Amino acid sequence: MEKARGLPADEVFLDLEDAVAPAAKADARTQVTEALRADWGTKIMAVRVNDTSTAWAYRDVVEIVEQAGDRLDVIVLPKVRGPRDIAWLDLLLGQIELAVGLEPGTIGIEAQIEDAAGLALVDEIAAASARLEALVFGPADFMASLGMRSLTVGAQPAGYAGGDAFHYAHLRILVAARAHGLQAIDGPFAAIEDVAGLQRSAASAAALGYDGKWVIHPGQIDTVNAEFSPSQADYDRAELLLEAYDYYTERGRGAATLDGEMIDEASRKLALTAVARGRAAGLSRTSRFEPPAG
Repeated sequence: MEKARGLPADEVFLDLEDAVAPAAKADARTQVTEALRADWGTKIMAVRVNDTSTAWAYRDVVEIVEQAGDRLDVIVLPKVRGPRDIAWLDLLLGQIELAVGLEPGTIGIEAQIEDAAGLALVDEIAAASARLEALVFGPADFMASLGMRSLTVGAQPAGYAGGDAFHYAHLRILVAARAHGLQAIDGPFAAIEDVAGLQRSAASAAALGYDGKWVIHPGQIDTVNAEFSPSQADYDRAELLLEAYDYYTERGRGAATLDGEMIDEASRKLALTAVARGRAAGLSRTSRFEPPAG
């Protein structure tokens, strides 16, 4: 936890679930509460509690929010199998917020979709609460729930010849997230030393439209940040396209060409996404739109 404070990650979640042995759950809550009081800078701070089927979940939420809710941005709820899991957490958070004097709705929720049941109901899950901020794909439990023949979390199962074994899950989660204004976050890649495998996994999720990816080791951060940040060329192109679109629409043209490519309202929407990501990554423009002569 001390190391994480200085790492270039956008969000840090302090774990009470899989990373903590059953006998250590109570002590972990105390450690997490104390850690939330440290200076985390501008990072989004989250705590992953235990899932709703366990004996620990409600105490996780009550103790963490009562003691450090003012330092907490979001609760990560794992193994979400249906909308009632989200409804339970929403209701509990609302009661605690009122009890401790926090503004109702202050603490958000990220839902991990980790098995076949959760994926089958992902649209209903995505609509279950105004607190929801993101859907997160959990590859390990998902692979187990489907019986995938692999022991490496996030890696393609050996022998699978059908392309990307996670494509259906990724796309279904992404569609549900976008339909309800949520972020879509890919899960971790567990083979820490397989940098090439991590890069392929991150690049695939980023290309599909995901907003980010979990990492489980500091050495993975730079690779993932690089894949989810637009290139300078793509950023410049997106800014150029927006300028050109404005130039032509101001002159009554809804469609035009830019460097031999048609641009219209649909092109503008794609460019807006790329520009937002480029600006968030701190990129600066290196080129400008030149109106055609005459």
